[in-house]
Amino acid sequence: MGLALKVGVLLLIALVGLAKADEAPKVEVYSRTLARQGEENTLNCFVSGFHPPKIDITLLKNGEPMSDVKYADMSFNDKWYFQRLVYAPFTPQKGDVYVCRVAHSAFREPQSFRWDADF
Repeated sequence: MGLALKVGVLLLIALVGLAKADEAPKVEVYSRTLARQGEENTLNCFVSGFHPPKIDITLLKNGEPMSDVKYADMSFNDKWYFQRLVYAPFTPQKGDVYVCRVAHSAFREPQSFRWDADF
């Protein structure tokens, strides 16, 4: 193998190494204020540290999509990892199950992250 070809192969390997691999999102599910049964609140799902930016985030109540869901603009940090906040009004009741479902290329299948009630 000639020197030029070896240098070319090494350069190609270095450039490929600079491309970002899929980075799995970190997911936090929490209420805006201390949750009290029967009191209106806001359910937040903050998803951060992921790459590439293509992601699907869904809020579910008892397995069904929630209504009035809002999506904040996607942003990124200084390392080019992305983040997004998804939120919706909710009134927690005993027995209700709230989940943030996230589909991203770093996951084999969508992952569900459950909100733990404060009461």
